[in-house]
Amino acid sequence: MNKDIISGKWTQIKGQAQQKWGKLTDDVFDVAEGDSKYLAGKLQEQYGWDRDRAEREVRDFENTLQ
Repeated sequence: MNKDIISGKWTQIKGQAQQKWGKLTDDVFDVAEGDSKYLAGKLQEQYGWDRDRAEREVRDFENTLQ
């Protein structure tokens, strides 16, 4: 699924993302609106992951949406 589709369907996808990353707040998901770089940055902050792991987590999540 490409970035435009994810952004367009963000409200539907947001629930799945919240289940996966429960430490992130509704506000984070509202601001992210499908922005994978922003989301990866917030995952780094909340989970203490390095950038590569956070980006991989987001990419893997995007791949499950296809």
